[in-house]
Amino acid sequence: MTEQAPGKVNMDKLVSLCKRRGYIFPSSEIYGGLGACYDYGPLGVELKNNVKACWWKAVVQERDDMVGLDASILMHPQTWVASGHVGGFADSLVDCKECRKRWRADDVKDGKCPDCGGELTEPRMFNLMFKTFVGAVEDEAGTVYLRPETAQGIFVNFQNVLNSTRRKLPFGIAQIGKAFRNEITTGNFIFRTREFEQMEIEYFVKPGSDEELFQYWVGERFDWYVSLGIKKENLRLHQHSKDELAHYAKECYDIEYLFPIGWSEIEGIANRTDFDLRQHTSYSGKDLSYYDEESKEHIIPYVIEPSAGVDRSVLAFLADAYDEEHVNDELRVVLRLHPALAPIKVAILPLSRNEKLLPLSQEIYTDLRRYWMVQYDNAQSIGRRYRRQDEIGTPLCVTIDFDSLEDNAVTIRERDSMRQIRVPVKELKSTLDAKLNGEPFEVLPPGGKKWLGFED
Repeated sequence: MTEQAPGKVNMDKLVSLCKRRGYIFPSSEIYGGLGACYDYGPLGVELKNNVKACWWKAVVQERDDMVGLDASILMHPQTWVASGHVGGFADSLVDCKECRKRWRADDVKDGKCPDCGGELTEPRMFNLMFKTFVGAVEDEAGTVYLRPETAQGIFVNFQNVLNSTRRKLPFGIAQIGKAFRNEITTGNFIFRTREFEQMEIEYFVKPGSDEELFQYWVGERFDWYVSLGIKKENLRLHQHSKDELAHYAKECYDIEYLFPIGWSEIEGIANRTDFDLRQHTSYSGKDLSYYDEESKEHIIPYVIEPSAGVDRSVLAFLADAYDEEHVNDELRVVLRLHPALAPIKVAILPLSRNEKLLPLSQEIYTDLRRYWMVQYDNAQSIGRRYRRQDEIGTPLCVTIDFDSLEDNAVTIRERDSMRQIRVPVKELKSTLDAKLNGEPFEVLPPGGKKWLGFED
């Protein structure tokens, strides 16, 4: 008998699962850790890579109007002068005179320390960029910055991409990469960190077509999260008011997710107008215009920018997939991750450690790992192993039992319904492939039959 356990996942449960099962660890934990820095473990790196691969497939591989880029983290310092980051990328911060903690001024209410209630200093400005040096001497001439966003690497390469690909407007440049911000107020696990990863598009359009294409990208990006399993009721759009808009933006929407901490942004879609290309043209002296063959004029394209956080997306997918239910009076924790995102696609579970089961189990494991990330597990009872795979989000488990040695068939168990079918080994790969790509579980291959969980 299965019934839903009350309550939505809280952040403590999610953090505990992530560490226990090898998704995410505190960075350099043996030395006490480093604030707001995290390491992705064996399962976490697979989930993160899958999120990025799904994004790249949707916005680059499956489109004719998009190309990719991987720009350097270190860029000429004048880049950040032109973009406005050196002069304006700053937060107003305050210090508590009692506990010495530092806060962003806009995170403080009633003029008191949020932690201890102590008196605060007057606000002062603090630049969020990490500064470092190139060359042998640490002086002003060698100052460079760790990039606070990936976008500028795309803008400064606009002509390089245009000349090498001969693209016509509208077209986009996509990039996935690390960015760094010396955040004052961090926390909520991987939601706000000092080192993070972005999935960013700069979509170049003709002025005048920007408003229609802006709305198009808002819809496209919202639907992408839904297509990968995020519940639609846990997503919403927030339109920026004039007071919220960045100095370069004509319009902006945030896609927000209902995290355990409340509604917060996972992606922003902004109409950046022609601000960035004009700025870099002015500061570099290089022509970053586009020759429009229809009007026979050089124009500066407008830019639509969908910018998503990889780490926040990972957190949203984990939070949305987390579920608890009671099965036969026992609590079952399950991550209902979309198969495209699941770190392990298939688990190979011999019924026991009996030597007779080993050859066929190893043969199946060796064959399937050529196609997917597959895990082999023969420790503890089969029930405990099913629960372990449920908790890490594995969509399908293959069990090899003693009957398999006679009929050359195995059982496939589905994570979400816990139903099982029995299929011939020769049909196993094609059946798994079909199920991972959305085929209903009750659809059987040649020689297959329903096994357990179909009684109702």
